[in-house]
Amino acid sequence: MEAGAKRNIYTFGLGTIGRDMVYAMVSMYLIYYLTDILNVSSGTLWALNVILLVGRIFDALNDPIMGVIVDNTNTRYGKFKPWIVFGAISSGIITILLFTDFGLRGTSFLVVFGLLFILWDLAYTTNDISYWSMLPALTTNQHEREKIGSFAKICADIGLFAVVVGLVPITGLLGSKLGSMVQAYHVFTVGLVVLMWVGQAITVFGVKENREAFKREEATTLRGMVRAIAENDQLLWAAVSMSLFLIGYVTTTSFGIYFFKYAYGDEGMYSVFALILGLCQLGALSVFPLFSKRFSRQSLYTAATVLVVLGYLLFFFAPMNMLVIGPAGILIFLGEAFIQILMLMFFTDTVEYGQWKLGKRNESVTFSLQPVIFKLAAAVANGIVGVTVILAGITEAMRPEDVTAGGLIILKFAMLILPLLFILLGYWIYRRKYIIDSTLYQRILDDLQQRGHLKLS
Repeated sequence: MEAGAKRNIYTFGLGTIGRDMVYAMVSMYLIYYLTDILNVSSGTLWALNVILLVGRIFDALNDPIMGVIVDNTNTRYGKFKPWIVFGAISSGIITILLFTDFGLRGTSFLVVFGLLFILWDLAYTTNDISYWSMLPALTTNQHEREKIGSFAKICADIGLFAVVVGLVPITGLLGSKLGSMVQAYHVFTVGLVVLMWVGQAITVFGVKENREAFKREEATTLRGMVRAIAENDQLLWAAVSMSLFLIGYVTTTSFGIYFFKYAYGDEGMYSVFALILGLCQLGALSVFPLFSKRFSRQSLYTAATVLVVLGYLLFFFAPMNMLVIGPAGILIFLGEAFIQILMLMFFTDTVEYGQWKLGKRNESVTFSLQPVIFKLAAAVANGIVGVTVILAGITEAMRPEDVTAGGLIILKFAMLILPLLFILLGYWIYRRKYIIDSTLYQRILDDLQQRGHLKLS
């Protein structure tokens, strides 16, 4: 591999660490911050669930338009980097505001929170679309993409699990120093945003695109945007499969702190458990390129799904004993690590498929579906979590022991069985509808070269 390609692996991947720290804080812990730190009422939480769902649906409709804007951008810095910078700065500032207590309650709190959340979604999407849509512009080699994507996912998981592992002990320490858990969460969030800005700077100044390899495209119209999405059948099936998987994944991870606080009875064990699972997932992502050389992507997806099923069932029926829960969690996260990187690769390859089928290359319009998927998954997951904590009696419980046995069953069902059903449905759709394998992909590249749409060495 050339030095430039190796440089792209590291400088692209390092940009995800802080990004995913911030995303994890908002997608996984914003609800917890509202329920257990700000102590909003059940009535307010019902309204917040509606705001989160409606806000994400509204913003998701705008994501393809942002994809068109990025695809049509033409500057001396390329079309991706200017939007990466703008999105990183604006989403970081709004993230800090989301975890700031302005002393508002009732209707005024809901109005300010709703406005900030919608603005955050818009800002983060700007960064997310431009960042990930740069990946297919770095190389068309599937194995090089797997290396770049694997390292990026490793860094992303480092960011995610750093937040998961560090949240309780660090905010606890800050809370004792500052005398307020509200202030602790605010300071913790500021630190995450700074790390995001540092990582994004590494990407912006370090990544080198191979712009000469691709034919310059005409501007994409709104009609062209609709066609690039609606007529790319493989993109749509990949999006449906990814959506179902992520709904399951995010739902389970979002319940983690509730499970250890109210079901397991030891909130401190949450960080230890997350650390072990995080290391296992990072290990799985590290060896993925080795497995991808020996096995087809379909075989890897099937094997990963089997691990996930075994892990979920073992976890659901396990007693509150870490000797059983631990191995169950490891099975789940080993399998889900492989599925994450496979989903990214499925999505990336649909860029060339769309160019081959429709005659036009639209990286950003294609990847504009990714934040739509993340928002849909986060919205559904947050909705499941919000409704579950109400139905399980968690919002009314003053102490963990106040939650009834029935409430704990509701919690475990929503955390483990519902997510498993979503993940299995996503796998079934992939097996029936997704057709891009290594043979078809190579044929696509050869055809694009013959048409003069690609200049491959």
